[in-house]
Amino acid sequence: MKNFIKEFKEFAVKGNMIDLAVGMIIGSAFTALVKSFVDNLIMPVLSIFTGKIDFNNMFIPLAGQTSKVYSEAVEQGAVFAYGAFLTQVISFIIMAFVVFAFIKAMNRLRDAGKKEEAAAEKTTKICPYCKSEISIEATRCPHCTSKLKGFTEFTD
Repeated sequence: MKNFIKEFKEFAVKGNMIDLAVGMIIGSAFTALVKSFVDNLIMPVLSIFTGKIDFNNMFIPLAGQTSKVYSEAVEQGAVFAYGAFLTQVISFIIMAFVVFAFIKAMNRLRDAGKKEEAAAEKTTKICPYCKSEISIEATRCPHCTSKLKGFTEFTD
């Protein structure tokens, strides 16, 4: 049991749990932000085209209900609340788009560093015979004296 507690303390102190907690807090704040964006900005714009201001009040009463107000219909029994589902679908699509854009930007930043490294001009090559690193301009390996591509004999 002491070993278990010791391992847990090491795990918690390493930062794994702290990183996870920070990620969860930021994620929940981001979710609230997207929900507010959808409810307060997107849905009113969509209401221009649909004629309904609040999608959450779009439902089909079940089991012979006569209520036309969502809260009363819920009190009377089961409802098929497709408007609330549409709101959640739109929220999900926006959230997925933002996460996609964020990951794409992070990948672009990561790849930018790799391109700078690749852009550096090569000054050496590997000898195909002894596998030593030699100058890119060498026509004969200084280590194994093998003739390389571009070698020409000099005769007097």
